[in-house]
Amino acid sequence: MSKQDEAGLILKLYELRRDPVMRTARDWFFMEFNPQSADDYIAALFSEHSGHLRMVISYWDMAAALVNTGAISLDMFNETNGEQLGVFAKLEPLLPALRQQFGPQALKNLEKLIDDTPDGRERAAMMRERMKQIRAKAVTAQSRSAEAVGR
Repeated sequence: MSKQDEAGLILKLYELRRDPVMRTARDWFFMEFNPQSADDYIAALFSEHSGHLRMVISYWDMAAALVNTGAISLDMFNETNGEQLGVFAKLEPLLPALRQQFGPQALKNLEKLIDDTPDGRERAAMMRERMKQIRAKAVTAQSRSAEAVGR
């Protein structure tokens, strides 16, 4: 595949990410979805956010499949994307339990992409820690704000 064709696929993936429903799904996934167990994941699947969860997960697994099958080079993909690391960071600790529930192929494309990315697992782990710190700061800010309102 030519670099121009790969670039066209990257631009198409970006266009899909700009869809209003996809933006809402991504916002929910990164700001509100903080699963600590497979039960949390399953609860989200049966909530009003089921479509959001499935949209984000299937999008990034599909994008990973395009890389894994050679439609987009790993280098070009990683030069133009980073969100896949955040998705994997949230789900990596749950993978064994999710695969027990949904089968051994669950998130295999995304996992392969991360494993093929130089320092992919380490980068995902760093992102997971960064997201925990951001959540902790947000909780602290919310509680301070609530205290200020209560005074």
